[in-house]
Amino acid sequence: MRRIVWGRATSSNVMKVLWGLGELNLPFERIDVGGSFGKTDRPEYVAMNPTKLVPTLQEDDFTLWESNAILRYLCHAHAPGSTLWPQDPHTRANIDRWMDAQQTQLNRPMGVVFWGLVRTPPDKRDPAAIAQGIADTAKAYGLIEPLLGRHAYVAGSDFTLADIPWGVHAHRWFNMEFDRPTLPNLRTWYDRLCERPAYRQHIMSCPIV
Repeated sequence: MRRIVWGRATSSNVMKVLWGLGELNLPFERIDVGGSFGKTDRPEYVAMNPTKLVPTLQEDDFTLWESNAILRYLCHAHAPGSTLWPQDPHTRANIDRWMDAQQTQLNRPMGVVFWGLVRTPPDKRDPAAIAQGIADTAKAYGLIEPLLGRHAYVAGSDFTLADIPWGVHAHRWFNMEFDRPTLPNLRTWYDRLCERPAYRQHIMSCPIV
């Protein structure tokens, strides 16, 4: 089987998939598309992914887009016994809701902070919008702060897929230049993630750009 991830390594959604593949020890190739690389509007890419976004996973003649769906597929297809996404329906549902909560609760305000501080020239930044984005991001992280005070990872004592969507953005949260509210459990969890080889390889090694 030839497994390809289409997408630039600095995309947070691509990072999710690369990190998941690393945790599962699944070999893959990666092809740069999206962002400054472009190419997502080419007919051959649109045929795989009509959203024209990244990432897209290709396994021989099978293609799949949407990062969280890709993570679930990889576990189901290639590691059905993995603790990353256990078979028990209640455990799995809990993981799924926290994966999706990242998209509904964290993604928008974190995007305001990231775009405002990283991708906007200093003279064009909106300080009020950035400050509000920081406050809203802290509120979103506040959803998992008490969980991380009760157990080591988002969904329980084991590292699971629930940690990946939140953990990708946690690296940016703790490494961009701004004053952030104190969330001690979040920081302890982030430090724990930093010990994972796949996190160091696919998240920490990427520039925040």
